[in-house]
Amino acid sequence: MQPRGLSRRRVEQLLSKTKRDRSAASRIEFVSRQFLGRPYQPDPLIGSADTPEVFTASLDGFDCVTYIETVVALARASNVDDFTDSLRDIRYEHGRIQWDRRNHYMTLWIRNNVRNGILKRVPMPAVPSVSRERVLNVVPGLDPQRTRIKFVPKAAVPRLERHLQTGDLIFFVSTRKNLDTFHAGIIVRDGKKVSMRHASRSQASVVEQELSDFLKANRMAGVIVVRPQAVSRRIPVSS
Repeated sequence: MQPRGLSRRRVEQLLSKTKRDRSAASRIEFVSRQFLGRPYQPDPLIGSADTPEVFTASLDGFDCVTYIETVVALARASNVDDFTDSLRDIRYEHGRIQWDRRNHYMTLWIRNNVRNGILKRVPMPAVPSVSRERVLNVVPGLDPQRTRIKFVPKAAVPRLERHLQTGDLIFFVSTRKNLDTFHAGIIVRDGKKVSMRHASRSQASVVEQELSDFLKANRMAGVIVVRPQAVSRRIPVSS
């Protein structure tokens, strides 16, 4: 079944420009750059506790999560079917297209994609981290979920920056006790300059912004960083 909103031609055009590049970081940098200026789209996915889930793969607009999912899936793909399979695996637990199997909370999203070999956690020697337990309950119709979040506190992010690489995914930990993260983006490094590409609600589009500026403008508990992995073979959808 073809995902709703999928343009096979546009995906093929993007992938044709990345076929010779085996580096996950440079593929992510290239693909994420192609979507700069695309509109921010609130609630772009279809499905709820009362509405059947519809698998979507539009390149026309994003929220912060679908932007990351689309970029990482494209960076992992060699053809259109690879892209849709990867996107499904990234978005849904065990690749099953059901609303209650969608990785609604980003701590679950990270955990499942680390388990699938799509991401890895970034070693950060000498960078302090803290751990907090929270009960997540902001998604209507979803049972509360107890989780433990390990993150770098906001005050220590300047020490973290030297470990960041182009293509890393950064998640911003909420100060709310019933939520894990409130935003996410893709790191782009140019020498000592560290920027983030993200689908910004306030700027109504996908933008590139210096990480330090985002940190100054937003209240947060801290950050979580994970690194997408290069593809040695396509990971099959679990049954």
